[in-house]
Amino acid sequence: MEEIAQLLRSARTIAVVGLSPDRTRPSHGVARALQRFGYRIIPVTPAAQVVLGEPAVPALERLPEVLGPGERVDIVDVFRRPVHVAGIVADSIRLKLPALWLQDGVIDEAAAERARAAGIFTVMDHCLYRDRAALR
Repeated sequence: MEEIAQLLRSARTIAVVGLSPDRTRPSHGVARALQRFGYRIIPVTPAAQVVLGEPAVPALERLPEVLGPGERVDIVDVFRRPVHVAGIVADSIRLKLPALWLQDGVIDEAAAERARAAGIFTVMDHCLYRDRAALR
């Protein structure tokens, strides 16, 4: 838990894979709350061009299009079904992204192990919002 707390305190930019433009979806509510904590959110979804006031990209490889000079993604927060996790992990490894967060119910043990083996800090089956809200 201390490593998670350290990650959440140091992170500035979070790419939210599967961020829905629909206000009733959990991904939308969590991302909005993360913005209130001061994080910059980058929506990763082909379903919209802008979500929560931020320009969206359709896939992780397009992140450079919305990052400012010297800005990097600190966490990839995943709101996709487990069947999609292996591909997201492959992209994260290829792009050398530092941390992967698989939300509640997003479980793929083999993919998470591949991410960890590649040096990616990986959290699985946790809610990023709840863990951040629990920090003092």
